[in-house]
Amino acid sequence: LFKNNSTAETTPSITVWGVLSETMFNDYVAQVNTANRTQYIVNYIQKNQATFERELTEELALGKGPDAVLIPQELLLTIENKLVTIPYTTIGSRDYKNTFIEQAELYLRSEGSVGIPFVIDPMVMYWNRDTFTNAGIATYPKTWDDFLPLIKKVTQKDVNSNVRKSVIALGEFNNIAHAREILGTLFLQAGNPVTYRQSDTTTMASALGDRGFVGTASSLPALNFFTKFSDPRNADYSWNRSLPNSKSFFLSGNLATYIGYASELMDLRQKNPNIDFDVAPLPQARGGKNRATFGSMYGFSIVRSTKDANAAYTVLSELLTPSALTEMVAMSYLPPVRRDMIASGSTDPYLSIFYDSALIS
Repeated sequence: LFKNNSTAETTPSITVWGVLSETMFNDYVAQVNTANRTQYIVNYIQKNQATFERELTEELALGKGPDAVLIPQELLLTIENKLVTIPYTTIGSRDYKNTFIEQAELYLRSEGSVGIPFVIDPMVMYWNRDTFTNAGIATYPKTWDDFLPLIKKVTQKDVNSNVRKSVIALGEFNNIAHAREILGTLFLQAGNPVTYRQSDTTTMASALGDRGFVGTASSLPALNFFTKFSDPRNADYSWNRSLPNSKSFFLSGNLATYIGYASELMDLRQKNPNIDFDVAPLPQARGGKNRATFGSMYGFSIVRSTKDANAAYTVLSELLTPSALTEMVAMSYLPPVRRDMIASGSTDPYLSIFYDSALIS
């Protein structure tokens, strides 16, 4: 099984369900076919992520459904029992780890991989250059502790102590974009895995639950750091739930830094082209041993009900070569999932940051 049939007389044809843009994916396949002078046929159907699991289950019950899926990491565990495990005799564990960035290891199991990474969207920090310059600050904060001396220089409050301008949005969940991911990143940087796979390799558990905090000595300070910015009794108080959403506050020029995904770059530019902002890596823990940032990963998985797993594997393999993924980087303006491509670097000022962030996601 899982032999590349690219030399076969019949060109493989597969159906893929995914949550990424249908237009972008079809353009991508067209570019790959043109570059390779082949005609891999991929019938791509875009699905709503919220109803993906239900629709897939219903189709499979009827003996229908796709040959493969293109899904985000959040959906992986919910449908894993419907996916093919690609054995290590096909993609060795060492080859897999040498080929793809570390986050791709979320697909690895004891007997093989349940997916192959395709797109990574790492979190980065956007910072308002005018705000920093006007406050006499020469550069962006590289560690979380670097924010503390900036609070007095940037944060502005009215006579009633209402926050009117802030250096960072931390401490709440309802009005902070990606609050879950930011807090998770703080734990990861502190050495807490947040979740872990139990010894049977099939069950996931929370490192914050019945097993207790892993690395309590460093995780609790990370939690306290996150929450203190919304505590009016704390000297670093600079955020509360009455403020607008953090992204909107940044776009209005009243938030000096915004933690978001690399994919948000163009949206920020379009929504307010008058803001002079730049991109930087996500701040890290001072003296921390673990450089980390949250990444949203999308990957391909072969569905067990496919009538031709070899055809699915052949097509997906061709869509994940360095030459093919170069097209995806150009189309999506996101970094590659392959280590060899990241090692080659990028001269683009934004992609260079995204490449580094992908490596530690």
